[in-house]
Amino acid sequence: MARFNINEAPLGLNNISALFKIKYEKLSENVYNSANVLLGRCKKSYNFVGEKMQITVPQSFAGGVGSGSLPKANRAKYGKAEITAKKLYARVEIDRETIKAALKDEGSFVRATKEVVKKGVESYMRNLSRILFSDGSGALGTVASIATDTCTLSSGAFKEADLEEGDLVDIKKADGTDVTPDNSPLEITSVEIQANGDAEVVISGAGAAGVVATDIIYMQGSKDNDPTGLKKAVTSSAGVNLYEITTDRKWSSVDVDAASASISTDLLNKLMLNVEKKCGKTPNLLVTSYVQYEKILNILEDQKSYTVSTRAGLKTKSGADVSFTGIEFMSTSGPVGIFPERFCADDEVFALNDNHIHIFHRPDFGWFDDDGSVFMRLQDEDAYEARYGGYLEIYINPAFQGKISSLAV
Repeated sequence: MARFNINEAPLGLNNISALFKIKYEKLSENVYNSANVLLGRCKKSYNFVGEKMQITVPQSFAGGVGSGSLPKANRAKYGKAEITAKKLYARVEIDRETIKAALKDEGSFVRATKEVVKKGVESYMRNLSRILFSDGSGALGTVASIATDTCTLSSGAFKEADLEEGDLVDIKKADGTDVTPDNSPLEITSVEIQANGDAEVVISGAGAAGVVATDIIYMQGSKDNDPTGLKKAVTSSAGVNLYEITTDRKWSSVDVDAASASISTDLLNKLMLNVEKKCGKTPNLLVTSYVQYEKILNILEDQKSYTVSTRAGLKTKSGADVSFTGIEFMSTSGPVGIFPERFCADDEVFALNDNHIHIFHRPDFGWFDDDGSVFMRLQDEDAYEARYGGYLEIYINPAFQGKISSLAV
């Protein structure tokens, strides 16, 4: 039987792979750098090599000082923050017939695959945004009750943005054991937010799998595998292991407890000044939920336009800038932009310094093409898949960050 070699076609698989990268690589990078405000502004590098990375963190002044007689010298105290890369992926499928139909037409191929590629990178960015505002556990919420396949999550115990129809999730017991014996992910098919704030999440097969109250829903494969997020790094608690340094007075964040009070300029002033007092630098970005952003709009009448430029010479690698419109808060160092973020918890406001938030990537982040092609044949499927992502860790120096928590919603 004669075999057709797709690589001998006028526009073969390897050529299509190259076309894929030429047509989409820059677009994908632009989405990655500008999908939300904080990810567009924080530092990024792509040269993280070695098993782990150590970052030296000064935690005291050096030398001894005194009056009246020559003081004794003393050494500075340094912490060694240690980061390891986490695996983060997105996968898209492209029907083989679509590829065949486009073999002789470059434009046809681009049109046919553009939506698949765009959605794949957007989904990756959505997941990275979720991670950035989470605690690294991969948890999406805890089941309060279940009826058939409908899992109810209690109001305030989840973020609506974390729950998306079509996501595949793992469900585990509180002790970490799998609910499903073969650890097969289940699909979220419906999400409904009730009037009381609870979420009714339909997860196909949850009832048959024996899901019960107190079981925890995780993004598939993500339990304790997410990179570090703000919920873990921006902490005022002592004794927490953060990047292999135990949190203390110098290695922790400001946390203003609102005690269920409404957001106010007094609370914002307290947050900004306390961070500046702690580290000597003013936060350059305020990020909050849409719930709190609406309230801030009402208390800050002098709304202004605020333009955000992306980093890297204030240009992305693709040469594209991105602007957002927001309002400004006047700090001791000048105006600071305030931006809404749907992955931020409803009762929180973060005061951040993006100069001290860095995403360290291993080399060759992006579309996987180690075998000479972006496309890989799927077993038992008449389709190919492409993979996007790589290996990274998010480094957040807690001393330059702060938050207001427990705000009235």
